[in-house]
Formats: sequence, C-alpha cells, structure tokens
Amino acid sequence: MGGTNPYIRDSSVRLPQQPYTVTFLLEATGEERAVQVEPGKLPYGHDGLAGSILDIAMGAGIPLDHACGGVAACSTCHVRVEVGSETCNEPSEAEEDMLDEAAGVTEASRLGCQCVPDGSGPVVVVVPSWNRNLVKEEPH
Repeated sequence: MGGTNPYIRDSSVRLPQQPYTVTFLLEATGEERAVQVEPGKLPYGHDGLAGSILDIAMGAGIPLDHACGGVAACSTCHVRVEVGSETCNEPSEAEEDMLDEAAGVTEASRLGCQCVPDGSGPVVVVVPSWNRNLVKEEPH
C-alpha cells in the first residue's frame, strides 16, 4: 500500500524544478543526513505523495516509519520541518486531522507522506526519536 488515499481529496502540490537539499536530523541516533533531491527522478518510490518528505527519505534509505503506507491514514511519519516550511505545500484537512492524533505536535509538525517541498530552497527535517511504529514488521 502506498501513494494516495482514494477517500481524501488531492492536495495542491508543486513539484520541484531544480535540485535542492533536504537535511534529515535523526533524533534517535543524533545523525544528520543531507540528501540532494533530483526532480527528474521523482518519485523515488510509491510511499507518500510524489516528492514528499517520506518519498525522499525512503529513496535515500533514511528510516521514517509509515504504518499506513503513506496515505495520510495515521501519524507515524510525523516530522518537524524546522527550515524551509515556506517551500512546502499547505497541509490538507486530512493531514491536520491526523496530526491532531500525533504526540508532540508543534507549529513545525507535518506528516512526511503529505509534505512536498517545491525545491525553491533547502529543507531541514527533524525525525523525532519517539516516533516509532512498535508493531512494524521487519522484512524477511
């Protein structure tokens, strides 16, 4: 499962036209990973909206839990966009509803599966250490 939820109206998204950088700050490990996003290669996978923070994270091998497959039906991909939020699409009502259920929500909170930067500037995303899907199955 992944991509879009057929019961949620599509959000307005502007995909990037030039390369840009997303820096992921992983609170659980203290690791910082910068990813160069190449617009011509989007989407990297099938989880979340094309070009979303989740799509970029999965394409770069960065762990970002997403129990629903990236269709805005849970809040396990909750992140904080600390820099560059103005370059991202506006949150949809469905995203805001899911964030109401998330722990530790701040003004910078977004669902990684729904947050799509337009590439007009760098983005810094914090992946909270406590945001883990405890029932996630490991690949066999």
